[in-house]
Amino acid sequence: MLLPTRLLGAVIIPFLLGAFAILYCFPQDTARLFAWPIRPTMTPMVLASAYFGGAYFFLRVLWERHWNAIKTGFVAVAMFAALLGVATIVHWDKFSHQNLTFWIWATLYFTTPFLVLGAWFSNQGVASPPSPDELRLSRAAQWTIGLVGLVALVQGLTMFLAPTLVLPYWPWLLTLLTCRVMGAIFCLGSAGLAVLRDPRWSSVKLLLQVEMIMVVLILLAAVRALPEIEADKVLTWLLGAGFVGVLAGSIYLWVSMSARARGRTTAK
Repeated sequence: MLLPTRLLGAVIIPFLLGAFAILYCFPQDTARLFAWPIRPTMTPMVLASAYFGGAYFFLRVLWERHWNAIKTGFVAVAMFAALLGVATIVHWDKFSHQNLTFWIWATLYFTTPFLVLGAWFSNQGVASPPSPDELRLSRAAQWTIGLVGLVALVQGLTMFLAPTLVLPYWPWLLTLLTCRVMGAIFCLGSAGLAVLRDPRWSSVKLLLQVEMIMVVLILLAAVRALPEIEADKVLTWLLGAGFVGVLAGSIYLWVSMSARARGRTTAK
């Protein structure tokens, strides 16, 4: 891991934690505290969940020794940041230009995609090749994670590129801007596609931790914002079941792979 990559993580973490604190603890005060007014409260709390997961990811970047453990996350973060940068330009008039948080938002999303991609290319050039004896996912787990990543990417791009197709069916009220923001968050799940090329457990476990953190926070947000959730929509139940299923599957995978890793250590 190159030193500039660790420094980049150290710079990004405070902004992610600050945004999480605003959006998750005070979701009703976004007009005053954030880059633009967001209603209802479920949307800022979902965005906050992604930020907290990102803060944990970049915290791990500070001491992670192996590039393969975080490389896929960098690609997903670059896509997320690039999409939010585009959304900012498209919906420029919706933002609160008088708020300092808007200018922080704009600066971050106009620069972060390039910085993160630059870090990815730099580290790729010095990364060591995989060892043949590293613990790997089973074929079933590999393809399941890849499929979930593909579904998340398709969902995210649809919400970003064609938000009007999604708005009538979404479980809570969205605008064109917040639909695109939700789409960018779903695109983070595209990191799962990387296991189709690199099924090593060491390349998956950090991203699995980040995903579990995000999903738990999103489910807690749904409980807090329950009156905002429209129970008569089919997508409400599909999305809820999907999040619960992903969390349950992730916990099962974590437990089973951790047991396999301990077994290998004991055998040695």
